[in-house]
Amino acid sequence: MKLAVKFNLFLIPLLLLGFVIAGFILHTVLQRNARHEIQDRAAIMMEAALAMRSYTVKEVRPLLEVQNRRNFLPQTVSAYAATQLFNTIREQHPEYTYKEATLNPTNPRDRAVDWESDIIQQFINDEKQTFLVGEREGGTGRSLYFAKPLRIKDPNCLKCHSTPDVAPETMIKQYGTANGFGWKLNEVVGAQIVSIPMDIPITRANQAFMTFMGILAGIFAFIVLLLNTLLHSLVSRPVNQITALADRISKGEEGLPEFQTGGAQEISALGESFNRMKRSLEKAMVMLGG
Repeated sequence: MKLAVKFNLFLIPLLLLGFVIAGFILHTVLQRNARHEIQDRAAIMMEAALAMRSYTVKEVRPLLEVQNRRNFLPQTVSAYAATQLFNTIREQHPEYTYKEATLNPTNPRDRAVDWESDIIQQFINDEKQTFLVGEREGGTGRSLYFAKPLRIKDPNCLKCHSTPDVAPETMIKQYGTANGFGWKLNEVVGAQIVSIPMDIPITRANQAFMTFMGILAGIFAFIVLLLNTLLHSLVSRPVNQITALADRISKGEEGLPEFQTGGAQEISALGESFNRMKRSLEKAMVMLGG
């Protein structure tokens, strides 16, 4: 078996193993980074919702308190304001969703569906749970959700959600008395849930992965070609030349040129040794012929 074949039988599997290991590590890192990117986006959206809720309570509600007594204004409700903010965002990004899902909401649009109820129940069962992150299949594909519990911490909230008899008449007139009551202080009544599609970041991660692996495959192919060229130039060709010269000498040819030494130190030393052997043979042949 030729030296080049043996060399490639060792080199190519080694490079392929490195290629597979590098691909596995890269794919894992890119997928993890894509998930972290999605989670960071969800966290920022959640902070925006919290900021809108705080702004509504501190600055909008006091300004509209008098009007609210005459006619109930949902704009003074922090949950309504946060939801409307994200409804505006969804005009450009309909795949993004935000919902203040509640088990017993005043506004029917906030009623939790099955998977949202499961999240709320987890918060109810574990009071130390401050947030949940997970994945689910939706109508637009796989999404990551980020959820925080909605807990009644402000006693003022109970003015609208304890019993119908203490709730504002304007609110009762608009939403009725069937829902949104019976809430208690420090009780988990729902969850803020942000859902972000995973398709775009995951697709970008996959594209980056394929691009990198293509470049890596090209580099590995270049390395194989370069090493084979060097092997042929520095080892195989000089050895073949020495072999051919030795074969001609063994057949009795005379007046053959000496091997031109050069290149790698080991090959040069081999060439010099071969030339000394050639000269010794020539002298021996002259002595035998004389």
